[in-house]
Amino acid sequence: MAYEIERKFLLINEQWRDEIENSFTLRQGYLSTNPDATVRIRIKNKQATLTIKSKNIGIRRNEFEYQIPTEEAQQLLALCEGPLIEKIRYTIYSGSHTWEIDEFSGDNTGLILAEIELTHEDDAFEKPTWVGDEVSGDVRYYNSNLVAHPFNNW
Repeated sequence: MAYEIERKFLLINEQWRDEIENSFTLRQGYLSTNPDATVRIRIKNKQATLTIKSKNIGIRRNEFEYQIPTEEAQQLLALCEGPLIEKIRYTIYSGSHTWEIDEFSGDNTGLILAEIELTHEDDAFEKPTWVGDEVSGDVRYYNSNLVAHPFNNW
């Protein structure tokens, strides 16, 4: 079974910008934000995916992701609950791990989160100096929740 183990953190300074390896734009929407199973449509540059994620159990959840035609993704985004999630994702390599920094725009402007995907829940990793408090269990920071409760309304 496919799964994802992810931890999310706030940032405490801008030093991460000096370590960026690459970046790309993401637009995504949700056909379902049901906490038991979210259904996401995402366009990354010109590639599109349909992703189904189960409810989190700690920092682990089932994840099923399928490539779909970009034209169909555009049509599906029009069916999603609004507003869409728009962000730039920056990639930073640190040791054997990859950090992804999401800088949100639109209704979530001002929110910047760092994410790290792990192989196991207890994987050890080095926390860069720009990483602050962990928010993995805080539902306010779930992308699916930012649709109904955008950062600008907090």
